[in-house]
Amino acid sequence: MILGDSLTAGLGLPSDQSYPTLLQARLKDEGLDYDVVNAGVSGDTSAGGLSRLDWALQGDVRILVVALGGNDGLRGLPPAALEQNLAHIIEGAQERHIKVILAGMEAPPNYGRDYIVSFHKVFPALAKQYHVDLVPFLLDGVAGSETLNQADGIHPTAAGARVVADNVWRVLKPVAEAAKGEGRSGS
Repeated sequence: MILGDSLTAGLGLPSDQSYPTLLQARLKDEGLDYDVVNAGVSGDTSAGGLSRLDWALQGDVRILVVALGGNDGLRGLPPAALEQNLAHIIEGAQERHIKVILAGMEAPPNYGRDYIVSFHKVFPALAKQYHVDLVPFLLDGVAGSETLNQADGIHPTAAGARVVADNVWRVLKPVAEAAKGEGRSGS
């Protein structure tokens, strides 16, 4: 299950080019029996993701990738609220014995250095506190690249989505292999 916003939903891309779909293909190619569910909702904040958590965790979910925060940063929402919402999402998944991968996000520069630093610290702090795997920055190698972003400068192109999939895959693959080793499969 990938709980996210428009970056996860694949805004502006055919569904077969979104990074969750690309991850599904990689899992299949590796013989890892998982069905990736794209729970990306355009415009969603961490609070929105938290409100959808019970729905997202229905069924046989084994791994939850939490890819939220971009809209919190774009709206200048308090980093403390982001941290609290993400903590509740992680706790909700861990209570159900679901492995969690947290995807980091960066705040835009227009809110100043203090905001950027506070926002950035949320993700590694939560990963450490809850002992979850971290994708340091979901858009690493994509953010700021004219060729890897659509005209809005925010959403990846198909080539950019492949880079995002690479970023997530580096963390997802060992988690999925370990869960398979435990005799588990699912989403």
